[in-house]
Amino acid sequence: MEKMDNVFVLDHPLIQHKISILRNENTGTNEFRALIEEIAVLMGYEALRDLPTEDVEIKTPIETCMTPMIAGKKMAIVPILRAGLGMVNGILALVPSAKVGHIGLYRDPKTHEPHEYYCKLPEPIDQRTIVVVDPMLATGGSGAEAVDFIKQHGGKNIKFMCIIAAPEGLKKLHEAHPDIQIYVGHLDRCLNEDAYICPGLGDAGDRIFGTK
Repeated sequence: MEKMDNVFVLDHPLIQHKISILRNENTGTNEFRALIEEIAVLMGYEALRDLPTEDVEIKTPIETCMTPMIAGKKMAIVPILRAGLGMVNGILALVPSAKVGHIGLYRDPKTHEPHEYYCKLPEPIDQRTIVVVDPMLATGGSGAEAVDFIKQHGGKNIKFMCIIAAPEGLKKLHEAHPDIQIYVGHLDRCLNEDAYICPGLGDAGDRIFGTK
């Protein structure tokens, strides 16, 4: 796949190792959930390297100094329900002061088109760095739609994080929103006729929450 501006495929060995365990059909719910969170931490570390900072005065045991801290309004983490919830605590481990919004989308089983059923975002959303999280970027429809909703509510500085992406979904999201940064743990081969990522890892929501 050709290189795209604002798209970052993270090849860190720790991320790749943990994704391989996620793929294994024998990985149980508890371990799967913990791995999703750990991968979110590792990906978040990379995705947040450009957060703005400002120097503040701190008194150390030795002297007073000016030292950098994260600037501006607090960050917003916006999981796409329900699988995106699995990544939230990983990002909160890095930025505990972040606010959390939610976007609920369901995919029509026949057309595979996304439909919104819930949207609640922290205010003022236009002044926040927004990290949208969803473990899987398959057709790209839900991701593109979620970013649409956030922009309609005034969101501007948006990053999208997924653990596994299909080339079709990555292309669709990037073409719909070339201005946002997209962080991918692993770019898989393709979608199958049921719009599942191959080789993928199955249904991330079912595996995180232990449902079928």
